[in-house]
Amino acid sequence: MMINKTVLHSSLALMALSGTNVIAGSSALKSRGVLPKDPLITTKIAQQILEANAHYAKDGDVANYIPELGKMRKDAIALSIVSPDGKIISVGDTNQKFTVQSVSKIISLMVAIQELGESAVFNNMGYYGSDKPFNYSANLEANGKPLNPMMNAGAILTTSLIPGDGDVGYQKILEMIRFITNNPDIDINEAVYLSEKETGHRNRAMYYMMINSGFIDYTQQNEDKLDNYFKQCSIEVTAQDLAKIGYFFANDCVRYDGNDKFKNTDLARLIQSVMFSGGMYEFSGEYARRVGLPSKSGVGGGIVVSANKGYGIGVFSPSLDAQGNSIAGYHMLVDIATLLDLNIF
Repeated sequence: MMINKTVLHSSLALMALSGTNVIAGSSALKSRGVLPKDPLITTKIAQQILEANAHYAKDGDVANYIPELGKMRKDAIALSIVSPDGKIISVGDTNQKFTVQSVSKIISLMVAIQELGESAVFNNMGYYGSDKPFNYSANLEANGKPLNPMMNAGAILTTSLIPGDGDVGYQKILEMIRFITNNPDIDINEAVYLSEKETGHRNRAMYYMMINSGFIDYTQQNEDKLDNYFKQCSIEVTAQDLAKIGYFFANDCVRYDGNDKFKNTDLARLIQSVMFSGGMYEFSGEYARRVGLPSKSGVGGGIVVSANKGYGIGVFSPSLDAQGNSIAGYHMLVDIATLLDLNIF
């Protein structure tokens, strides 16, 4: 099946601009032959989607408030999809590594819940969606509790709750990412870690606010638990690694190759629910309307998606919008969700 990328892109764009229901409009595109009736993603189609959206990279900026992230090539772009049967398609800058950043929050949440249970974790934070940015902290002064585990305050607390001294919490997160992706070579980018540690003053302030409120144990009187958060954000991955993570949670915590060591339907549903309600920060509401899938972004330029039909999707483009989400990545996901009719609404 061959799709004309210009027709596909312009058709979806025109529907969005005119206020037409983009997802419902996919039926019209299928009837006109622009989209296949039973679409299957092929490498050629994935490449066309990537090329049709690459120009959006010029509309944003890399996350230069973290000096090392500011060195990323702005026009780098990649797309990877793991189909329900575990088949992997990757196009673009497939070998480009980037730091996982806030995408790591879904892994730290999984590890914390596995070891402590859902109640023990969420007694310390909310399930709330939010219209606030990722580094919002004002609520910590009001009631001490972070709004949810996807915002920085909640993620720092989540990582701090993982049992173990020193960097044990970080190591558990790293090993889980390696397992899910079946990629033992995944590791930390030390330069990014040191850059984050040196410039992460707002995160450090939230850390001490939660110590002051009694949510973080400070008996060791050091910043090891905060360092673990900086380290987990500095783990390097590719778009394909993200797609495998998306697949994992879309398929009850079963790996893309069928390994079911951590199979847990309820945990997968919990992770996807917090991805959906707060994974794109203050853009989550509009994102739910346009894409309608559990997703988690990171300021490194990656977005991971767990789709309801069992797809895992990973996109990468480091040029970000004002909310810290990949612009080209978002537009690729709009097209993919429309093509495969994945929006859950």
